[in-house]
Amino acid sequence: MTTASLPSSRATSRRVSPQSTVRHTMTLAWRTLVQIKHNPMELLDLSVQPIMFVLLFTYVFGGQMAHGDPTAYLQYALPGIIAQNALFATLNTGVGLNTDITKGVFDRLRALPISRFSPLAGRILADTVKQAWSMAILLAMGVIIGFRIKTDAAGVIGALLLLVVMSFAVSWVSVLIGVLVSEPDKVQIFGFTTIFPLSFSSSAFVDVHTMPGWLQAWAKVNPVSFLADSTRGLINGGPVAGPVTKTLISAVILAVVFAPLAVRGLRRRV
Repeated sequence: MTTASLPSSRATSRRVSPQSTVRHTMTLAWRTLVQIKHNPMELLDLSVQPIMFVLLFTYVFGGQMAHGDPTAYLQYALPGIIAQNALFATLNTGVGLNTDITKGVFDRLRALPISRFSPLAGRILADTVKQAWSMAILLAMGVIIGFRIKTDAAGVIGALLLLVVMSFAVSWVSVLIGVLVSEPDKVQIFGFTTIFPLSFSSSAFVDVHTMPGWLQAWAKVNPVSFLADSTRGLINGGPVAGPVTKTLISAVILAVVFAPLAVRGLRRRV
C-alpha cells in the first residue's frame, strides 16, 4: 500500500502555487549568485575577460582597422564586443546546469516540494544577472579608454535590455547542450565552436561590405549582426527600428524552438 500511494504523494508535492514557484525560483537564483562569495574567480572571469577583449581589440586591431586611430575603431567595435560577450556568457548556464546534474544537485532538488521548473528558472535568472554585470563592465571600460555614448540614457537602457532578451533566448540553446552532453567541458567546446564563427562572420567587428560577396549574404542574415547593429544604433546612433525588430524576431524564434527541446531534454535527464 505504501508503494501504491507514493506516485500520488509525489504528484501532489509538485502542485505548487505560482507565488511559491516565484519564491522558489528567486531562492535558487540567489543560491547560484551567492556562490560568487565563496568562489571569487567566477566574478573575475566575468570582469577580466571582457576587459581584455576591449583592450586587445582596441589597441591590437584598432590601429590597422581605423588607419592608426584605435579610438575610432573602438567607437564601431565596442557594441559588437558587448554583443559577442553576451552570447559567450550564456555558456555559463549550460555549464552550471550540467554541473548540477552530474553532481546530483538536481536529484536532491527533486525530493523537495518545489516546482520542477524552479531550478532551471533560477539558474537562468542568476546567469542573466551575471551577464548584465559583464555588459556594464564592458561599457564602463570602453568609456574609460575613449568610447563616447552618442545617444541618451534611454538608448543605453534599451540596448542593455535587448542584450538581456537575446541572451535569455540563446540561453535555451546552452541549456539544451547542457542536458545532452555528459561533462561540463563539452558544453564549452560546443559553444565556442559555434559562437566564434557566428560572431566573427557578422557585423560585430567589421563592416559586412568589406567581406566577400558570399560571406556578405550570410552576415546580413546572421542573428549576431542583428544584435550588434541594434546595440550600435542604440548607444552609438544610427538605424534602430529594423535591427531591433530583426533581433527580437530572432530571439522569439530561438526561444520557441529551443526552450521546449531543452525542457524535454531536462525532464528525460533528471
